[in-house]
Amino acid sequence: MSADYLNSTRGTRGMAVAPHALAAQSALAILRDGGNAVEAMIGAAATIAVVYPHMNSIGGDGFWLIARPGAAPVGIEACGAAALAATIDEYRSRGLAAIPTRGPLAANTVAGTVSGWQLAHRWSTDMLGGKVPVKRLLEDAIHYARHGVPVTRSQSQCVASRLDELRPVAGFAETFLHDDRAPATGERFVAPRLAATLERLADAGLDDFYRGDLARGIAVDLQSAGSLLTLADLERHEARLRTPLALKHSLGTIYNMPPPTQGLVSLLILGMLDRVLTKDMDPLGPEFVHACVEATKLAFAVRDTGITDPDHMRADPRALLEPAALDAMAARISPTQAAPWGAGRGPGDTVWLGVTDSDGVSVSFIQSIYHEFGSGIVLPGSGINWQNRGCSFSLDERALNPLMPLRRPFHTLNPALARFDDGRTMVYGNMGGDGQPQSQSAVFSRIANFGWNPQAAIDAPRWLLGRTWGQSTDTLKLEARFAPGTVARLEALGHEVETMPAYDEAMGHAGAIVRYPDGLIEAGHDPRSDGVAAGW
Repeated sequence: MSADYLNSTRGTRGMAVAPHALAAQSALAILRDGGNAVEAMIGAAATIAVVYPHMNSIGGDGFWLIARPGAAPVGIEACGAAALAATIDEYRSRGLAAIPTRGPLAANTVAGTVSGWQLAHRWSTDMLGGKVPVKRLLEDAIHYARHGVPVTRSQSQCVASRLDELRPVAGFAETFLHDDRAPATGERFVAPRLAATLERLADAGLDDFYRGDLARGIAVDLQSAGSLLTLADLERHEARLRTPLALKHSLGTIYNMPPPTQGLVSLLILGMLDRVLTKDMDPLGPEFVHACVEATKLAFAVRDTGITDPDHMRADPRALLEPAALDAMAARISPTQAAPWGAGRGPGDTVWLGVTDSDGVSVSFIQSIYHEFGSGIVLPGSGINWQNRGCSFSLDERALNPLMPLRRPFHTLNPALARFDDGRTMVYGNMGGDGQPQSQSAVFSRIANFGWNPQAAIDAPRWLLGRTWGQSTDTLKLEARFAPGTVARLEALGHEVETMPAYDEAMGHAGAIVRYPDGLIEAGHDPRSDGVAAGW
């Protein structure tokens, strides 16, 4: 099948992709002002935290992958740990068998996002000679928070679907409802308290979130709401530089974040597919989808039995990416029979953004609050919506991810980056919990293995094994645009197939940027989102 039915966005001096157009435009404006890709990403991250509030917030976590020509890629882990007071006994003393998904006891981990911006800005200054001040990088976000933006259909539908669950949570209704109802698509959404908080960060510095007047106000509000987090937890937190995991692929090297993220899962899937995909496969056909789904099942089995806070892991994730280990995993994929499937981790709401500049610096970035609107809590002083990432911990001491003070939670977040042997660099990613590695496998393979352009690869129908947004089934979900013959063949192979609407947002918001060795750039954005690929 030809992949020329859609055009990518092309440019020469820079490119930004985001699931909301205003965030991509913020990044592009900073590039045009002389900023580099890292600075542009900070601007985009701040803007999207305002304009796409159901998907992310400065009260969440973030992960970065950064590549510059002639140097090894680097990662930034901006992931907050559990509060010092967050113990299994504390929750059990309250009569709880599991950590709540909403409310103050779900807000039990430090928000790392702003620390990631801070470390990225310092790295940009030290390694790239970046000169754009934080005040300029937050300018658009402050404006949008103070003066408002039109509510997207995605936000409107998300609020409506979660209204009964979130309305009682402290601060949610006054922040996200209009006249005690879900806002309509196109209505103005304003966040004046968040605007003041971002302005405070612009003036006092990003560290004020953790060790300044803002931090003290955040801590008071968290404790007043009933969270276990304290000022000491905020003051202890710092983002850290990490060495990305690397997969040697037949076409180059693919990078992703190490644990506590599921970056290993995405690399395992692509490592297996490198051994089982054939050039004669149709990237929309049943053989291709089957191979990707079966690789996903094997990778998820590794994830669900082994990936946790790296300080508590027994296995070395790099050993699983060795050729012999991947050969053995790929050999377990049957081309004629679907393997049994239990259940995945479920939903996760996130944003992926990519930026590439004229010097070839490329950034793959993810920012998240876990479930839609995270814990639901909005702090009264700062207007910060706090994440619920810590509800992924278990109250069973024998579990893979048991709750304990200072432990980092497991993260589905995993921004991806590839360097091909032909000189191309690609940043790509997706939002959506279990869907992230699955969409990565589709987008990467369609571009790298089958030569599709980024826009065609992202636009094409995708699938999701497992649950997402409000779904209670763990079926193999296919967008309706797959051919009936593909659906029938997958059912014959033993997959429990469920058909979803065309361009269903449940498939996530993917994006990709490819920079060629001659400096030309092309990119694709996801029509399932409110985004754009903005080129210069």
